[in-house]
Amino acid sequence: MKDCTLVIMAAGIGSRYGGGIKQLEPVGPDNEIIMDYSVYDAIAAGFNKIVFIIRHDIEQEFIDRIGGRISKHINVQYVFQETTDIPEEHKKIVRKKPWGTCHAVLCARDAVKEPFAVINADDYYGKQAFVELYNYLTSEREPLEGGKMDLCMAGFILKNTLSENGAVTRGVCSVDDSSKLVSITETYNIRREDGKVLCGKQETSELDENSRVSMNMWGCPPEFMDKLEEEFERFLCQNDESETAESLLPIMIDGLLKNGEAECTLLESHDRWFGVTYKEDRQAVADSIGELIKNGAYPEKLWK
Repeated sequence: MKDCTLVIMAAGIGSRYGGGIKQLEPVGPDNEIIMDYSVYDAIAAGFNKIVFIIRHDIEQEFIDRIGGRISKHINVQYVFQETTDIPEEHKKIVRKKPWGTCHAVLCARDAVKEPFAVINADDYYGKQAFVELYNYLTSEREPLEGGKMDLCMAGFILKNTLSENGAVTRGVCSVDDSSKLVSITETYNIRREDGKVLCGKQETSELDENSRVSMNMWGCPPEFMDKLEEEFERFLCQNDESETAESLLPIMIDGLLKNGEAECTLLESHDRWFGVTYKEDRQAVADSIGELIKNGAYPEKLWK
């Protein structure tokens, strides 16, 4: 079995959640949280290391709620995303919010030296996506022409990723006939109204509910970290005095595709996504987990 790491971004403040640490909300019958199910599925798929990206202020609670039990089953490491973890020359302001998902993954650069996948902490992705990513990341493939970076992404069906409790943001994907990602458009305020899937606020437009979307589940070779560091430096040169600007993985990867620096294979998953974006989502997630347990997808007590 080949080495492959799962990087879990769990440092988000969760401003839409209404306070509290949404990543640590129990949703399983034995107080499991969503990350428990992601780690369980990743281990089953073949991943052999977990890197949690967290904040120092939630470290102990994080270890108490998940890290302690997970470490009995897989190698676990922690890295920390702090607003001050940027080059000294860019520390021009004091920021309350982190610098985005590119910054988050970059914080793991010293812990990841092998192919890796990246996921959000508060999203349930289903078993298929982990299997697809692991198989792709550990397969033998010819290098891409022109030295392009070989990326992959788990693509979900838009209608399977909506919340009943409010609007969501998704990366809407354009894909060619060979399952290569052509572009990814960060799309805001997506919700279902009157039987249609709409996006936007003042000016709304309709989306195809069967569109492929990104849920921030990426597969990357280890050299991706070097490119990420380069792109984040470029971002800071333009935004290091902003209190709100964020460097986001979908936008960065879309730029690499358009510049011809990378190719990204979309690995399609038909599993239903669910996650805790709003407080009202927690019970729906718990009910969905309960149904999966009833159907035999998971044991009632995940780690016992």
